[in-house]
Amino acid sequence: MSEEASVEALLEEARLTAWMPPAAERLRLRQAANLSRAQVAAAVGVGRTTVANWEAGSSEPTPPGRLKYLRLLKGLAEIYPAPAPAAPAPAAPEAFTPALETLRGPNGLAVEGEPGPCIRCGVITTHQSIEGYPLHVGAMCRPATTAPVTTAPSTPAPIPVSPTPAPVPTRPQRRARSAARAQDETTGLIGRAVHEELERAAGDVDIALNALVKRAINDVMRLFDETRATARYQFTAYPALPDILKKPSKKEPDQIWEARPSFRHPDYSLRAPGDIKVTALDVNAAYLSALKCWLPIGKLEHSTGTDGLDPKRSGVHLITPAEWVHPHLPDPIGDRDEPGALWVTNATLRLLQRLSGPKYGLVEGPAIHESWTSGATENFLDALRKTLTAARETALAEDDTLTLEYIKAMYSKFISTMGESIHNREMVRPDWMHIIHSQAYANLWGKAYKAHQAGLDIISMMGTDELHVTGDWRQVFTEGRGVSEMKIKHGDAKASGEYTIGKATR
Repeated sequence: MSEEASVEALLEEARLTAWMPPAAERLRLRQAANLSRAQVAAAVGVGRTTVANWEAGSSEPTPPGRLKYLRLLKGLAEIYPAPAPAAPAPAAPEAFTPALETLRGPNGLAVEGEPGPCIRCGVITTHQSIEGYPLHVGAMCRPATTAPVTTAPSTPAPIPVSPTPAPVPTRPQRRARSAARAQDETTGLIGRAVHEELERAAGDVDIALNALVKRAINDVMRLFDETRATARYQFTAYPALPDILKKPSKKEPDQIWEARPSFRHPDYSLRAPGDIKVTALDVNAAYLSALKCWLPIGKLEHSTGTDGLDPKRSGVHLITPAEWVHPHLPDPIGDRDEPGALWVTNATLRLLQRLSGPKYGLVEGPAIHESWTSGATENFLDALRKTLTAARETALAEDDTLTLEYIKAMYSKFISTMGESIHNREMVRPDWMHIIHSQAYANLWGKAYKAHQAGLDIISMMGTDELHVTGDWRQVFTEGRGVSEMKIKHGDAKASGEYTIGKATR
């Protein structure tokens, strides 16, 4: 590079650095361009957390990514200029105001009460005069544009008793409010995407849905990125994986056993005629609920025996499960043809450990041979889960089938592509994928056990969301389409969702 070019490069960086917009404007420009933090980070050569810190104002852009970042901001500012600020209202002429005093408490601070128009300027205030009228404090009072009130009302109000000051919100309350605002913002991304595709499709719902399904992976990764902006946990997106988590080949199955159930009650036959009424139930958004699970957030580390069994760690484990001796209940390990040791996820292991504890006492605890685990948290995907759940509830209330299908595509593709997938290059965490799948099966097992304890027979249990039971299931589960509710399953071989069977012949 010539000396002249070097000087020009330095001058350009100096001009851009002097121009650098505040943190709030950086955030506005990115959102105006509909860019994710991941896209900006990749363009300027930094991490997504760094971009989040620049937009929050907790740190300022520094080399080597600063110049690229400033060029991007400058270009976006030309495309999306900031709205012009509103012109200030002209100052009103000074006018005589009565020499009233503000009521103050024992601490010397102005006392607040019910809001009302200030008797000096007419602007709403919560502060009170000694006589009990609304009155601004000192310089807070703005001169009125019309003649101010110079006399008090003819009937003076009684001097109010100093009200109790409003309580200061606690830290958990402030966090909850901040989380609610963030959830509203991220939920808005879903609504805007649906609106965009409907507009492009000229109102054709089928075309819009196809477009939304195609963009679901990119959109949910952007949503995930947004919900992680203020998170406490930093995660490893591309850890070095042990061989057990690598698929041997495209034709061979995964080496992790996810405990998928395929249960049939031995005392009943679907073919035997009879009058025993069965209802096929459907679990709503099973995988969405399963995002609440213990996920390892760092690189997996190896341990043998029970050395790695810290309740705050998660991963995959080589175990030998105990024999299941309850034929009328689904085996929590699923249906296996081969006995012996197998690799399971932390979700399956936690279920087996609960069932071997004093509360259930259903089975002996498994023998643990070795583990690959990392420090974990149960709340890692909670913000994403809550955002998608809130959007789903809104779509249900509005009977918005298009948004419902779009949300389903987002969370299902998010889970299915977080392993070794060519469709999602932003993370490779097959351990998460297996754990979430297993958590969905564990959740279904819990519903089956709840029905069994209420006196219903479990006729069959399949996949993550199908449970067939006898008896009055509405006494056990709430009927509906919410994530914590159950509905009658339709559209399968038992189209009505209800059928009758008889006892099995032996």
